[in-house]
Amino acid sequence: MVRAEKTWLAAPAPSVPEVAADALTRARTLLGEFPGLGARLDERGRVALDAPPRIVRTPAGADVGAWALLLAAAAAVALADGRSTVLVAPDHRDQEQLLAALAALAPAGAVVRADARRSGPERYAGYLRILAEVPCIVVGSRSAVYAPVHALGLIALWDDGDPLLAEPLSPGVHARDAALVRQELEPCALLFAGHTRTTDVQRLVEAGWVHEVPAARRASPKVVLSATREGESRGARVPSAAFAAAREALTAGPVLVQVARPGYAPSLVCAACRHSARCRHCGGPLHARRHGAVPDCTWCGRSATGWTCASCGGSAVRMASSGTERTADELGRAFPGTRVILADGDHPVTAVDGRPALVIATRGAEPIAAGGYRAVLLLDGDRMLQTDDLRIGESCLRWWSNAAALAAPGAPVHLVGVAGPLARALATWTQPAYARAELAERAPLLMPPTVRVATLEGTAFELDAALAAVRAAVPELAADAVLGPVVVEGAQTRRALLRFGYAQGRAVAHALRGAVVTASLRKPAPEEGHTARAAQYTQSAPGCARSRAVNPRGDRCASSSPAPPKPPFRRCDDSPSPRTRSWRWSPVRMPRRAAHGRSCRRRWRLRPRSWDCRWSRSPAWMRRPPPGCRHWRRSSV
Repeated sequence: MVRAEKTWLAAPAPSVPEVAADALTRARTLLGEFPGLGARLDERGRVALDAPPRIVRTPAGADVGAWALLLAAAAAVALADGRSTVLVAPDHRDQEQLLAALAALAPAGAVVRADARRSGPERYAGYLRILAEVPCIVVGSRSAVYAPVHALGLIALWDDGDPLLAEPLSPGVHARDAALVRQELEPCALLFAGHTRTTDVQRLVEAGWVHEVPAARRASPKVVLSATREGESRGARVPSAAFAAAREALTAGPVLVQVARPGYAPSLVCAACRHSARCRHCGGPLHARRHGAVPDCTWCGRSATGWTCASCGGSAVRMASSGTERTADELGRAFPGTRVILADGDHPVTAVDGRPALVIATRGAEPIAAGGYRAVLLLDGDRMLQTDDLRIGESCLRWWSNAAALAAPGAPVHLVGVAGPLARALATWTQPAYARAELAERAPLLMPPTVRVATLEGTAFELDAALAAVRAAVPELAADAVLGPVVVEGAQTRRALLRFGYAQGRAVAHALRGAVVTASLRKPAPEEGHTARAAQYTQSAPGCARSRAVNPRGDRCASSSPAPPKPPFRRCDDSPSPRTRSWRWSPVRMPRRAAHGRSCRRRWRLRPRSWDCRWSRSPAWMRRPPPGCRHWRRSSV
């Protein structure tokens, strides 16, 4: 960090970047494919558009999606006007495409990558460049939306439906929401782009907050809905039509096969009763790493040696689904002499060449092929739709659309085993229409994103108090706004869902914040406070007038022996915890602003969460331990 800062201070101040005239012309031409897009961005408006589903080649010879060139063109135009741009992409694959597209349209010194995959000095140097009072283009993940750039002119989000753009830590802010708030605080243009449209963005479009900009000429891939023909097995994973298309396409180039899950056999069932095979220790599902291997638990990782079914007592299992490795084995035997490439979390692949090959990839891990794939097979669609998720339809449509966008012009895209509105939206390439229909179905059911939802968890008394406070603050709240409360499994708390409109968000948030503060300040009952826990963890030592504290695991910190042992210090012999094998016992210093007192009991009152009796070596008046106590504390070796 210090070297990066010194290098930055020693270097001359960055100059104002200039976009080449030919690059600016190409950028304006790309934006011209969407009539009115340039004017909306100049007016600092909010825009939603559907990116063209095709693969293009940059002047440097890199194959990227057309969406990357479109966002790079918008950033180049903003940079030419003296404004900064923040480009947010879900993962490093999308960021690499954006960087390759920007290399052809923007000067290299103006592009800053804000990504956690970079080293600390590189990230700090990029941060210093962002702080400079000259415009720049920032490319990064969800945290890049907070980049403190100079003269912000555009924030562009690619594929806002990707779960990677949602912050998993509290308060769990989505990059889309952060961009909307920042666009209000710092007036700038806001662009949502993707091959599909989420119901969240569609709600903003219908409310008039975001404007939809269609393309002058709508392009769509060639999608074929494959189904089993007469005489074929209904359980055939690859119908004959899709198989024939893959065989024909392999003569010209690579073929993409998208499957649901990685591994060999992600799920197993009993061969006799077809019940799901579960681990006898934790109840998790079993999977097989290869053919004939002992099943392993997906949750705890234990091997299920000698497994028997809890329903019928059978000991044989069979595969209920196939992952990438089993699919590669099956298709490798079906197409002998053909290269087979695995692309998943364990085998990351970002790009493949144009030679014939079978690329077996999980959703979201598909590499880019030179010139596009000559055919795309979308398998396991029915299994993907069986996931218990409110947005599983949106997610499946997004996965399939992103994979179909990797196909070469005119290449067939076979969707296997799926029918209904989802298959119709993919075949006609009308994803916004599906988002409108989905939003209309959720509105009468009061499901997000048509309403806001708050999750409340606590004791019954706390939940009743919080809901009463919300009812008092928002009297117009609907009678069916509260779902629950229900008992949380494995805990002593309850959970409730509170549904309310967007206009009531501020009042509900204030009421819930006050309820949380009130609950935290409420004096706990005797059975809930530290007194009961201290009484539970304190017992009298035989032969000692003082009390000694015992932690919940049983590790003792005091002894009735009047004299402490001499070094070396030994480990506690009566500790049932195996973690004590890696710890040693030694006297330690007492933390600041805490006096030891003259007894272990007083020490316990001062620090209820500590079960060890600690003493300090200085000053001298604190070195004298209470009579009858041996003051040990375990510390890491």
